[in-house]
Amino acid sequence: MDVSVLIEDEARRRGLSKKTIENYVFCVNRFFQWRKKDPRKITKKDIKEFVSFLNSKGYSGNTINVYINALKFLLQEVLAKRVLWRVKFSKKAKTLPVVLTQEEVVLLISSIENKKHKLIIELMYGAGLRVSEVVNLKLEDLEIENGYGWGRKGKGNKDRLMIIPNSLVYRLREYIFENKIEKGFIFLGRKGRHLHKRSVQEIVKKASKKAEIKKNVHAHTLRHSFATHLVENGYDVTSVQTLLGHASMNTTMIYVHMAKPKLINVKSPLDDLG
Repeated sequence: MDVSVLIEDEARRRGLSKKTIENYVFCVNRFFQWRKKDPRKITKKDIKEFVSFLNSKGYSGNTINVYINALKFLLQEVLAKRVLWRVKFSKKAKTLPVVLTQEEVVLLISSIENKKHKLIIELMYGAGLRVSEVVNLKLEDLEIENGYGWGRKGKGNKDRLMIIPNSLVYRLREYIFENKIEKGFIFLGRKGRHLHKRSVQEIVKKASKKAEIKKNVHAHTLRHSFATHLVENGYDVTSVQTLLGHASMNTTMIYVHMAKPKLINVKSPLDDLG
């Protein structure tokens, strides 16, 4: 029984993202390296012992959760085993994401000289795009004159509505014209395919270093900053949720906690004391 192939086939049928499929296959193979056993004979006891093993090796709660989800997918979805799932999920550390101030965003963008690279970063911040969305951006996905477009292949391989900043309309059209883009990917890599995600991550890292920003800045920091600044600018959570493409408002609420209190009209009760 080739477990990897079975997981890949079932995951694709269910529309899981390429990254999720890769993670599931890796985790399940790692499990069977640890416990060499017929997949059809795996028990809850095997999985509990494996989770204990991962804990003993110092794996983080987030990582262990990925392993548990992968094994759960194998048992319930691939092998159709009716088991009562009582393996407790490891709690995730509640850490707030890194967010740039608006001044830091200006410094970051100003440090980039390459026109293409600058446009990519401005779009990621200005529209709250994930790396996967910006590299998969196609001309046919954009309604430039109407100020919106569609972000493709985001989290969970889903599509979502995105805004196009007014300040980028002219430069975006200019870039498309100068590069003679008539259809397909807007930001091309060396082999005629779309730009690689790692290239975008390197652009952000180099720009952050050049701008001398001391925070741990990565590509997704731009999306966190986009959302936080929208809340600080007075937009309601429902609007921000829609622009981010979040299925749950609870996911969006984190940006309310991260916004500067004075900009979301929060007044300390101490100020009202006589």
